[in-house]
Amino acid sequence: MAAEGALAEVLAYLDPVGYAVAPAERGEVVAVVRCDPDAAGAEPARLAALWPLVLAARPVVPLHAGLSVPAAAAAALPAALAQARYARDAARVLGPGAGCVTAGDELSSLATLLAGVPAGVRETFAERTLGPLGDQDSSAHAILLRTLEVFLAHNCSWARTAEALHLHVNTVHYRIQRIQALTGRDLTKLDDKLDLYAALLCR
Repeated sequence: MAAEGALAEVLAYLDPVGYAVAPAERGEVVAVVRCDPDAAGAEPARLAALWPLVLAARPVVPLHAGLSVPAAAAAALPAALAQARYARDAARVLGPGAGCVTAGDELSSLATLLAGVPAGVRETFAERTLGPLGDQDSSAHAILLRTLEVFLAHNCSWARTAEALHLHVNTVHYRIQRIQALTGRDLTKLDDKLDLYAALLCR
């Protein structure tokens, strides 16, 4: 199996204290690596640095890897595996064409956190949250969607949004009112802002 050989090859080169590599479900490969506690923090960077060489050796196979934070005891291994799988799923979104490595402690923003959510879940959340704004066949809704993106990117500033879109402030007010009516969200509320921002990231 290409993935198993690639992972074993990289780990052998990194020369950790000890490791075991084994195939798992759905074609994935799992490795448990025993590291020097003083050097554990450097392992993700070392693996990420080597990964392009692995991809170059197998250019037709997109290989993605996810790393958990170090597990302090054997009882923590199931949680570590779940975290590594989540990071791996995020890597598939962040580097879909060739492959990349994502460590669990790199999931430090909403965008990277959402990247690990299954594609079908992201799509459903975006559709339900954005409602009619997600209709790609409607030019009017596309304009409103773009206005929402710019409005949130400018921290909900009416003036800066108007400047960025070359509009009068009153036009921005009207569009935001339409967005709120179509989505049922109130952009003066933090929770609703976050829901809409997350929905845009999930598209």
